[in-house]
Amino acid sequence: MTTGTILDEIVEDTYLRVAFERTVRPFPEVMEGCAIRPRRTGYPFTRALEAEGMSFICEVKKASPSKGVIARDFPYLDIAREYEDIGASAISVLTEPHFFKGHNLYLEEIADTVRTPVLRKDFIVDEYQIYQAKELGASAILLIAAILKDKQLHDYRFLAESLGLSVLVETHNEEEVERAMSSGAEIIGVNNRDLRTFNVDLENSIRLRKIIPDGTITVSESGIRTPEDVRRLREAGFDAVLVGETFMRSGDKKATIEAMRV
Repeated sequence: MTTGTILDEIVEDTYLRVAFERTVRPFPEVMEGCAIRPRRTGYPFTRALEAEGMSFICEVKKASPSKGVIARDFPYLDIAREYEDIGASAISVLTEPHFFKGHNLYLEEIADTVRTPVLRKDFIVDEYQIYQAKELGASAILLIAAILKDKQLHDYRFLAESLGLSVLVETHNEEEVERAMSSGAEIIGVNNRDLRTFNVDLENSIRLRKIIPDGTITVSESGIRTPEDVRRLREAGFDAVLVGETFMRSGDKKATIEAMRV
């Protein structure tokens, strides 16, 4: 169900990564870790996005396939603390190691350092990664409709929520929005980046928001750079925005987020 060459590569690499991680820490050990360290409960990620006004999910991201290395100097704990200090609703942490230069350690240490709910942003293709996210301290996970079958979307969402994790289901087109709704998703994200070309178009969010039922928490992702972008998304009915590169490149994150709170 993948839609582009780069995404195919990432997914194939993720299957290999998970297979290796299962040999390092067997599944029963990770499940036991979840039971011993339940950590965050009460769905704080969902509650944060339900708050009045536009919610900001600020991303800790070192690199991406489309932009290369974004932050050569990468004091991820300092970045997370700064996001918390400036009032981020949630913090998104990349854990995919090869294409985005993420690491599970970033997630675990950030989750142990801040009180702000943390989203594990990765390419989840195995239930092992969901238990792993919980053990690492995440409050939420990302499920990408483009790389999962309908049964996986439903079952992984149900499993995550049974562990106390919120689920952000990411979509890119009308079909994926319909599939996300059929899976029972309470939080639907619209990615403005075309997975085939990596072009970004904010109109993708504005168009797809019209077919998402009211009462669903909605998040616009990718390509959000200006206060005007945030204003348009708010007027379109979005509850939250996920902003990565704009904040990561900003020398004054506080001023940037304050300007976006239109």
